[in-house]
Amino acid sequence: MTPKLTEFLASHGFAADRLSDTQADGRFTPLMRACKEGRRDIVDELLTLGVDITVRNADGCNALWLACYNGDHGIIQRLLDAGIDIDLQNGNGATCLMYVSSNSKADLVQLLLDNGADTSLKNFDDFTARDLAASVVCLKLLRAAG
Repeated sequence: MTPKLTEFLASHGFAADRLSDTQADGRFTPLMRACKEGRRDIVDELLTLGVDITVRNADGCNALWLACYNGDHGIIQRLLDAGIDIDLQNGNGATCLMYVSSNSKADLVQLLLDNGADTSLKNFDDFTARDLAASVVCLKLLRAAG
């Protein structure tokens, strides 16, 4: 473990011997926090150390959600290359593709589509990413994908 990672963990109140655990409030694992902050260096080290990428937070989201919130393509691709579930449905049945589509993040819609995100999944309100598209650009990308 590098000093940078040790400092990151300490500054956010994470235990160095439980790298895959969420904090007491259930909001973040170290990987989720690093994704949200756009810390590629920390994400890379945590993945190298073998953290559990299947862990969900209290909302039912995995680290990919937090990476999509931040928008760093490099971090998102690293998670996808590591095998994170691109189509994970959170506590509301929403996927990352639905999230980025509903927030007009067309570049991320394209990135997720390029990596095989499923456009046919529906959330608990019976909406797909296409139904939730908040911009014409996102809608066109999703229509072209099927």
